[in-house]
Amino acid sequence: MFESAEIGHAVDKDTYKAQVPALREALLEAQYDLQQQARMPVIILINGIEGAGKGETVKLLNEWMDPRLIEVRTFDAQTDEELARPPAWRYWRQLPAKGRMAVFFGNWYSQMIQDRVHGRFKDAVLDQAINEAERLEQMLCDEGALIFKFWFHLSHKQMKKRLETLKDDPLHSWRISPLDWQQSKTYKRFVRFGERVLRRTSRDYAPWHVIEGADPHYRSLAVGNILLEGLQAALKQPVTPVHQAMAPLGESLDKRSLLRSLDLTKALEKDDYEKQLTAEQARFSLLMRDKRMRRHALVAVFEGNDAAGKGGAIRRVAAALDPRQYHIVPIAAPTQDELAQPYLWRFWRQIPARGQFTVFDRSWYGRVLVERVEGFASQADWMRAYGEINDFEEQLRRSGVIVVKFWLSIDQKTQLERFKAREKIPFKRYKITDDDWRNRDKWDLYADAVNDMVDRTSTEVSPWTLVEANDKHYARVKVLRTLGDALEEAFKKSDKKG
Repeated sequence: MFESAEIGHAVDKDTYKAQVPALREALLEAQYDLQQQARMPVIILINGIEGAGKGETVKLLNEWMDPRLIEVRTFDAQTDEELARPPAWRYWRQLPAKGRMAVFFGNWYSQMIQDRVHGRFKDAVLDQAINEAERLEQMLCDEGALIFKFWFHLSHKQMKKRLETLKDDPLHSWRISPLDWQQSKTYKRFVRFGERVLRRTSRDYAPWHVIEGADPHYRSLAVGNILLEGLQAALKQPVTPVHQAMAPLGESLDKRSLLRSLDLTKALEKDDYEKQLTAEQARFSLLMRDKRMRRHALVAVFEGNDAAGKGGAIRRVAAALDPRQYHIVPIAAPTQDELAQPYLWRFWRQIPARGQFTVFDRSWYGRVLVERVEGFASQADWMRAYGEINDFEEQLRRSGVIVVKFWLSIDQKTQLERFKAREKIPFKRYKITDDDWRNRDKWDLYADAVNDMVDRTSTEVSPWTLVEANDKHYARVKVLRTLGDALEEAFKKSDKKG
């Protein structure tokens, strides 16, 4: 793959000066069209050999274009805040909004190549990192992002020559970093693993562009023209409308058999409830204060029928803890800022650090529930969301995050009784809305969506817990007991590992 970068491309000064004005004008026009349309973010990944002109080229792009619309991000050594969360968290929180551009130095490719070069992991882990990068980029592109990937290349001979020249130049020797000298020693390994990564991750939706870095005029024009062609082509693409699509996916004879199989008559008498609730709250509190919790974070997802008692269950969970230990995230319709980002962005940003607990009152499952049923997402979007959600949760679990997911289920009769009761009680009227009544008319459609959701996202690492919630007492105790069991299981597994 790197052979094409060894030819020795060069552009003379006069040719360069003649081409730059028109290129700059076209890039600026494309950049302003991007901002005006605001229907896609642009992500530029910068990788390659040290000294091949990465920084100089990005600096020039900021001069040619409007720097107010370009965010340059450098991912050096991970901070303590980043180390306490899954690796992808640091990249997700820095993604540009639709209509903007971001340049990522030291991105996910830099990290995986450097780790493999220096023997921090073996080929199997590198292959896993490659697969994760492919899935991330596929998802970002499916969400509308435009990704450019540049590898700036120099031969080993060219790199050595540059270092020797700069070393003896008192005005420019500061430009040599320790990483330059280090990479000079590991050049062959860096190129070998870099080529492996590039071959595996160059896809039609996010191809790699290898840029020869020896001649500054050539590399600047090459990068500028690639960006221009890609931007112009993407901006000319028609906007794909969202089609309402509510059909179930499965082939079972009875799509609602899963929910119908629940025994909604399960209940607890008041005395039993109070005893069991107190015991489970005490158990949960002790587990959350266990020193082994420092290796983990806890995420609890609460989904369920309207009026199923999610709020009451969450309050009983929170009552067991110090408020500094948890954070409750209520999920409503996305804001304009959230709509300008990929779907999972607003959830990645809320992932807790180790030792902490986050409750999602509704969650990322909205895409395969309300967005599916109400037609807010296209069929292609909500169908691919199952795989994206499974991948998201798998990344969380690999990083020590314990994910516990609850579906609180009630029958239609119980829901109607609770709706009517809420309308009569002044301090509960805010809980009932016109949307709640409209959703009752789509009960069967939501039941189909729930069955598909559980079938496709109840995995070994992140299973669903279906909660019989006609009796609120029974549901609250089951939720607390499930959380305690999940913590105990995770602690046992971590004890076995070391």
